[in-house]
Amino acid sequence: MHFARFPRVSLAHLPTPLERLDRLSKELGGPEIWIKRDDCTGLSSGGNKTRKLEFLMAEAMAMGADMVMTQGATQSNHARQTAAAAAKLGMACHILLEDRTGYQDHNYNENGNVLLDHLHGATTEKFPGGHDMPGEMQRAAEAAMAEGRKVYTIPGGGSNATGALGYANCAMELLSQVNERRLVVDHLVHATGSSGTQAGLIVGLKALNAGIPLLGFGTRAPQERQEQMVYDLAVKTAEKLGCAGVVARTDVRADTSYVGAGYGLPRADTIEAIRLFAELEGILLDPVYSGKGAAGLIDYCRTGKFAKGERVVFLHTGGSVGLFGYDSVLIDAGKQMAAE
Repeated sequence: MHFARFPRVSLAHLPTPLERLDRLSKELGGPEIWIKRDDCTGLSSGGNKTRKLEFLMAEAMAMGADMVMTQGATQSNHARQTAAAAAKLGMACHILLEDRTGYQDHNYNENGNVLLDHLHGATTEKFPGGHDMPGEMQRAAEAAMAEGRKVYTIPGGGSNATGALGYANCAMELLSQVNERRLVVDHLVHATGSSGTQAGLIVGLKALNAGIPLLGFGTRAPQERQEQMVYDLAVKTAEKLGCAGVVARTDVRADTSYVGAGYGLPRADTIEAIRLFAELEGILLDPVYSGKGAAGLIDYCRTGKFAKGERVVFLHTGGSVGLFGYDSVLIDAGKQMAAE
């Protein structure tokens, strides 16, 4: 894989750390758990989208854009990192936010990622759930261009073949760290949503013949749809990288058992995962992505799907800023746990 031929701007603190979670491993009493700290990429508190934005923002600059536009849920980590990248590079940023939870809480709608969107200078507009968000963004982009703006649109989550390059590259970074420490990794897991992270990782792992099984714990879509989205994007990413055909449909695996009532709606095991990582390892997860991915990881350890003695790497996609939008949910869950 040759990345040098693609425009790229330096935004992330790389390589991100690879750490062993001794206390969590002991608590779960089975596999040896490691964590790839992509919550530490640095841009506006970090997160996985920063790797994607290195390629996306460079492409925008190469095309002469003076404004970037993207869309996502109210507490979108991707929106916050896009706003920060635009601020760093001196570009305007406009974000379309969709209400996917129905939460009326002030902090959910104004704090957390939303606060940082505005602090970075982005403009926002909000839509009810169920809207055609790509269509709304296209209309907004056309309106801005009619006013003389040169607009570069970024899909939700930064998940296209350009953005996925960031995680094909991450696969190389992870393998370098693993090889340097002479580690055998039995499983690599993470939260999967808009599909760019998983698509990029699977392309990188397969192209490098890593032999590490990859599993995404879904946060929104049903399993068949989630896996198909990842596979379709992986095919496009592999073609872009010049390694078409490296990914088979059977290589793409997602478990959507931990989504719960829907996107952005944490359930009890999500909250437990957040508390375990915070209390045992001093690591902050979020209620939308990493918390649900960690819930899947914990359950797989407890039920023996990840066997005793196996080494599992959890890729932390970030998102802790979102905790400040979910304070009422976390407080209510804490009161319920105390009552029980």
